[in-house]
Amino acid sequence: MKVLITGGAGFIGTNYIYYLLGNGQDEIINLDLLSYAGNLSNLARVKNNSRYRFIKGDICDRGLVERIVREGVEAIINFAAESHVDRSIEDPNIFIRTNVQGTQVLLDLAAQYRVQKFVQISTDEVYGSLGGEGYFTEESPLSPNSPYSASKASADLLVRAYHQTYGLCTNVTRCSNNYGPYQFPEKLIPLFIINALCDQAMPVYGDGQNIRDWIHVSDHCRAIDLVLRKGESGRVYNIGGGMEKTNLEITREILRELNKPWSLVKFVADRPGHDRRYAIDYTRIKQELGWQPGVDFKKGLKETINWYQCNKAWWKQLNPKD
Repeated sequence: MKVLITGGAGFIGTNYIYYLLGNGQDEIINLDLLSYAGNLSNLARVKNNSRYRFIKGDICDRGLVERIVREGVEAIINFAAESHVDRSIEDPNIFIRTNVQGTQVLLDLAAQYRVQKFVQISTDEVYGSLGGEGYFTEESPLSPNSPYSASKASADLLVRAYHQTYGLCTNVTRCSNNYGPYQFPEKLIPLFIINALCDQAMPVYGDGQNIRDWIHVSDHCRAIDLVLRKGESGRVYNIGGGMEKTNLEITREILRELNKPWSLVKFVADRPGHDRRYAIDYTRIKQELGWQPGVDFKKGLKETINWYQCNKAWWKQLNPKD
């Protein structure tokens, strides 16, 4: 299958490209603008692979995307997105452009050229915030609380509309918080690992009791691939790790693993609209596609910490510290 992966130089896209190249014979075209979170060095090991091709470009560039799709693209997986909540609060415009308008360009061309499958990579943040109990299901109402999550929810609804209106074969995946190698150091786990390694402050929002459901990126990649090949057209699939942790629990685990002092923790003012808790019910993908998470969190976190320890040159070029 010829697969167009957008945003493939980012964290999850990079890991998925490695997954595809290690499993099967798919031909991969990676379209990425290489904005701040896209890093082509992530994929240096595969740049000469005959099944892989990189194109620098913007998903909002309809002419470029059309030239690629009409080469015979059979599937599109849209990882391309502005994805950091804090940045969306500071400037929502780029989030609307990339996450909404860019998705619409991809959908238009997928419908025009009869692409066999369109998979939209979304987030559990579109559901908003949970109370102390319960889980997000695919039937939970969309209730985004940040410009970022609102842009992703908008894109999800466009995907639904193109399925209903034009008969495009689509899936939307909504995943909980990912961790693992190649994650840009603005997200909690890589930021705190790097700050701890550099003996710098680890900024914890509010009281640190915000809860997230964590999943290793390799488990997420397996799930995406199952949805691509076996997902029922028009379906949304939640992908969760079944591992709820408060931000303070994550902080303690990192400090413990690196043998660093609690004095590095610095409590800072909470961000506006900060969702209190996310938790995913992944029953549908488990029952329909036979997927479930396989990476133990403590083991996965330890391996992730080790990756950042062994790849200082990688993160120093992105976010240099003393």
